[in-house]
Amino acid sequence: MKKVFVFALIALMAVTSVFATGTTETTAAAPAAGAAESGKIYDGVELTMWSMWNAAEPQGQAIIDAAAQFEEETGAHVNIEFRGRDIKTIINTALQGGEDIDIFEEAYDRIYLQYAPYCYDMSAMADAAGYDEFSYPLFVEITKEATGGKLVSVAEQPNVGGIFYDKAKFEAAGITETPTTWEEFLDVCQQLVDAGFQPLALDSTYADFTFGYHLNRYVDEPSTKELALNGGWSQEPGVIAAANDIIDFVNRGYLAEGAPDEYPAGQNKIGFENVAMVVCADYVTSEVNNNTGANIEWGVFNYPTIPVEDGGNGSTGSYGGTNSLAITSYCENPQAAFDFVMMLVSGEVDQKRADNVPQIPADPRNICTSLDGAVETIMAADSVLGWTMGLNANTDLTAMIKEVVIQLYEGRYATGEAFAAALDALY
Repeated sequence: MKKVFVFALIALMAVTSVFATGTTETTAAAPAAGAAESGKIYDGVELTMWSMWNAAEPQGQAIIDAAAQFEEETGAHVNIEFRGRDIKTIINTALQGGEDIDIFEEAYDRIYLQYAPYCYDMSAMADAAGYDEFSYPLFVEITKEATGGKLVSVAEQPNVGGIFYDKAKFEAAGITETPTTWEEFLDVCQQLVDAGFQPLALDSTYADFTFGYHLNRYVDEPSTKELALNGGWSQEPGVIAAANDIIDFVNRGYLAEGAPDEYPAGQNKIGFENVAMVVCADYVTSEVNNNTGANIEWGVFNYPTIPVEDGGNGSTGSYGGTNSLAITSYCENPQAAFDFVMMLVSGEVDQKRADNVPQIPADPRNICTSLDGAVETIMAADSVLGWTMGLNANTDLTAMIKEVVIQLYEGRYATGEAFAAALDALY
């Protein structure tokens, strides 16, 4: 099917905003040389993209295919330089030196924290393209908040944390809806037990991540960081309440037998044994399937909230992140670059990437065929949480704090107060 890529239609009224030098210029974008003859709006335009993948990887091949389609539809040729995972060690210097780069891929937080001064503000083009209608608002808001309102990247490959589950085991237990609150989650765990399943796998590697999620439902991430840095755990009621919940959870027998295990023995029990769930990030699905050969059909739901009326703070935050695409501030054809970026993160190209890579789609209107519930989890989150939600803020004590958390899941503390006191004893 041959059609002119829809986003290219706004090129003639593009707004150019360059903020690397603190200046903003508004210009009317002219058609590319040769466009009139060919009927292709970017005929003769050359773009260079630095990719964080390798050409042999599915992600790399998907970009190659998209570039060929983009050239056929618009006339613009995209030269793709596959830099691999080492891109994070060289991109900053390359941007500072004004190297020939129009588009690059990196983690969204590194883009807005480190590279923003060298990135093009895509806000006006995004508004013209209606990007708000097919974006993950959470990532857009964080990026703009960090850069004074500028859109310096767009999500390309979101990832999400939460509770990952074997859909077949849920179906066998008669569970038709995923829980949203802690009480509903406890009910699901009991349904699994009644059906002969062990509810939750846990590896010691992820004990602080798992508890950090639960603690976040009582204590926000900045406050947890302060506790990790300075102590005072026993003075925070939310710490005691969160620990009491876990003590109750363990006493009910909802942890898999032998948990916390040594990684990856715990999560592998979902493939090898009758364990149904694990708290992790979405890479756990491929790890378990590859390790066990189980070919599990996975689902995910956000870590349950604890409503204010039940003593929690109502948070629906989710661990998450995204590899993102950015345009350099010195790009000579920013509209063409933006249109290629939009091709990668929306519509048919994005759906094909989501299916074939596989990955969570960048366009929330598309379907995540590899992980049921992933898009809904990201869209429902009220904040993006960091790894362990603040428990690892004190690098000197991170390992010792983690050990106390592991002991909590091992059932060594009878009360939340005892757990909090053990944390305070580290200071």
